[in-house]
Amino acid sequence: MKKIPLRRVALKLALGGLAAGTLFGAVAPAALAQNKVADIANYSGADREKRLVDGARKEGPLMIYTSAPIDDMTTLTKAFEKKYGVKVKLWRAGSEKVLQRTVTETRAGRFDVDIIETNGPELEALQREKMLQPVKSPYLKDLIPEAMFPHGGWVSTRLNIFVMAYNTNRLKKEDLPKTYADFLDPKWKGKLGIEAEDADWFAGVVNEMGEEKGLKLFRDIVAKNGISVRKGHTLLTNLVASGEIPLAMTVYNYKAEQLKQKKAPLEWFYIAPAIARPNGVAMTKQSPNPHAAALFFDFMLSDGQKLLLERDFVPTSTKVDTPLNKLPIRFVDPKVILDENQKWTGLYDEIFTKQSK
Repeated sequence: MKKIPLRRVALKLALGGLAAGTLFGAVAPAALAQNKVADIANYSGADREKRLVDGARKEGPLMIYTSAPIDDMTTLTKAFEKKYGVKVKLWRAGSEKVLQRTVTETRAGRFDVDIIETNGPELEALQREKMLQPVKSPYLKDLIPEAMFPHGGWVSTRLNIFVMAYNTNRLKKEDLPKTYADFLDPKWKGKLGIEAEDADWFAGVVNEMGEEKGLKLFRDIVAKNGISVRKGHTLLTNLVASGEIPLAMTVYNYKAEQLKQKKAPLEWFYIAPAIARPNGVAMTKQSPNPHAAALFFDFMLSDGQKLLLERDFVPTSTKVDTPLNKLPIRFVDPKVILDENQKWTGLYDEIFTKQSK
């Protein structure tokens, strides 16, 4: 039996593809009145920070579910703890597991999590399930337009820019492809890798080319030269650094840059336009520690933006400058990815996963 990727199952679950009542029973009463959580999140007085800090210090530890690498997230949470004296607990897993755990617990009436920090499509799925609390942060005004959405349930704090990475011991810069069509050259046979679930990147690239032309091109590339499919962007980037995979087509720019700065034999590049997925932060409607949650939300849009830049991420605040903001970028629309999830994951499986060598 063909194994269905967990991300697809989680997205389907969150979108109501499976009967919530059958799986989890009726939703239990909220742990904390939602209107109280909303009042705290939306307070806009001049003493907002003081109120949030005072309230947070009377609450329990802030619980964050995240898909960010633990070393990057720990840098952020330690800075938050040092500044405000508020303890933080982390639960880290892939974005699909973050989504699934949040949905499962909420529908079962268990409210442990305060903050969700993960990929845009998963956050959008939680928004559609009405599990997220809009926050009227004073720092929203500093964000790029693409970081915000009309519903306000979550905001983008950073961009995961899909780039290509190559091992500098195995490939020369002058031999790199300038277009996707260059991957048809027989010299790329057995040298390519891709992440297992990057259907959102694929949708962006193919739509940019024109769907019919793009699908044919990628089918031809895989048929002629093969491709190694690996689960996890960090794993894929490390395999490039080790030389096992000479060139990966979909890695996150920040992880490639981090390894490069550590002197790994790795360099990254992109074929324009670069595809960018908004990743972000959200506060849950039943946050058991709402003062701490709103405070961390504000922190991620202010001090956290500088820390993200230091970790080689691409922040979304206009107050933090990075050359990567000037790349030609096509943004992944999380709503489109959810609405067309079955189509693009099906095509991705057909073209890459089933044909991987």
